[in-house]
Amino acid sequence: MKNLQIETMVLSMMATNCYLAMNRETKKLLIIDPASSPERIISKIEDMGAVPEAVLLTHGHFDHIGAVDALREKYGIPVCVLDQEQEVCESEEKNLSMMFGRGFTVKADRFFHDKEIAELAGMQVHVLHTPGHTLGGACYYIPEESVLFSGDTLFCCSVGRTDFPTGSMSRLHEAIHTRLFVLPEDTLVLPGHNESTSIGYEKKYNPY
Repeated sequence: MKNLQIETMVLSMMATNCYLAMNRETKKLLIIDPASSPERIISKIEDMGAVPEAVLLTHGHFDHIGAVDALREKYGIPVCVLDQEQEVCESEEKNLSMMFGRGFTVKADRFFHDKEIAELAGMQVHVLHTPGHTLGGACYYIPEESVLFSGDTLFCCSVGRTDFPTGSMSRLHEAIHTRLFVLPEDTLVLPGHNESTSIGYEKKYNPY
């Protein structure tokens, strides 16, 4: 990493990776997929001496959005998601929260578009629409840092499930091959669950 400090927090009963990505120069920070436990996230942000600028959601499943409202209220920052994911975020059935306990929803403040380059925390964040796990799933790519936040699209030697509402295995395969595997092979992949990997490693070893 050049100017980016990334802290990983494993949260929720689904062991979701929440990422805190801070620009070392500006101290501005992006919160990616705040799964749960807002008090833990806030404590970590304070330890980093960071200033949160936005929450980025890779998709709207319950195990990626549990701390959204608390963080938005605490910091007064926008919650951002791909435009096509609004339906999942705002449906207790489609975000799976009803299936796994208490139903809840999230309303985003800003809707990204595919291929949008968002200026956030002093960085250019490329928004890549990667449908398959959900219809509006997205990955966030920061070229200058050679890092990709892949959500539940691409895992180390695996891919996201496609048997949930709005999922599609054919769309997932197409998205991975046409949107992710065209990135530089040394790109660090930070997924929504389990360990990190790289584009080059996945192109060589991912059985899917």
